[in-house]
Amino acid sequence: MHTVAVLALDRVIPFDLSTPIEVFSRTRLPDGRPGYQIRVCAERSEVDAGAFTLRAPWGLEGLRDADTIVVPGTATPADPLSPAVRDALRTAAADGTRIASICAGTFPLAATGLLDGLRATTHWLAAEALAGAHPDVEVDPDVLYVDNGQLLTSAGAAAGLDLCLHMIRRDYGSAVAAHAARLSVMPLEREGGQAQFIVHDYPPAPQGSALEPLLTWLRDNLARDLALADIAAHAGMSTRTLIRRFREQTGSTPLQWLHRARVRQAQHLLETTQHSVERIAGQVGFGSPTAFRERFKRTTGVSPQTYRRTFA
Repeated sequence: MHTVAVLALDRVIPFDLSTPIEVFSRTRLPDGRPGYQIRVCAERSEVDAGAFTLRAPWGLEGLRDADTIVVPGTATPADPLSPAVRDALRTAAADGTRIASICAGTFPLAATGLLDGLRATTHWLAAEALAGAHPDVEVDPDVLYVDNGQLLTSAGAAAGLDLCLHMIRRDYGSAVAAHAARLSVMPLEREGGQAQFIVHDYPPAPQGSALEPLLTWLRDNLARDLALADIAAHAGMSTRTLIRRFREQTGSTPLQWLHRARVRQAQHLLETTQHSVERIAGQVGFGSPTAFRERFKRTTGVSPQTYRRTFA
């Protein structure tokens, strides 16, 4: 079983701490077995968490044989990192352990020097301070998370959920990640500079929504060359009314929703088939492989070939 060690530093932000604990502890494999074992580790047995004090069952020795270490943010991210924590994280990295930070947890991770020369992110309000404190880190404030392989960082608190789901996707595949997302009541589609790899399920309209039949029809007809007028005609409404209702109920326009649905279906085909990129482009309704590649990379941040190598 994959072991996740969550490192509780002094003044840890409770939301950041609980995010990986809840998401990973509720992850189940297709046969019902838990996917992860969780440890909460700290330098001292008691940790100041602001509104309360928590007692960590593991010391820093709990980091040694973990498969993944998660560093939540703290309310005082500029505080110096203790030598014991710094050394424990550096030793874990040298042993090949995956290390991820949530929100301002990027600060203590950067203080180890492990992020030097790498791209990283944090909460947008703290991005300038992170760049000033760690000039050797390439700080990108515009993305939800950054995956450098062994080292991962996420933006504000909610982006920590995205990052945890992304790691589940890497570990166990899209079906397990999709189930974890539903348990976390997470939207399966997020806007952001690094759009989500996480799941290819389709976000439904609210139950009983007037758009439900239309969304079902769109999913069943992704391969067709559909213009806005075609969608409006099928819905029996004007294009103006269609756009307004789509924005009210899905947060996007009909064509934006359709493009993302096509990319999600393409993700599924790239993961589960050996079909060529050209064939998949036609299967999901793109007029040309070039248009497909451009839209896919714009949505996911990587090319179809790179996505297949990562998740097939």
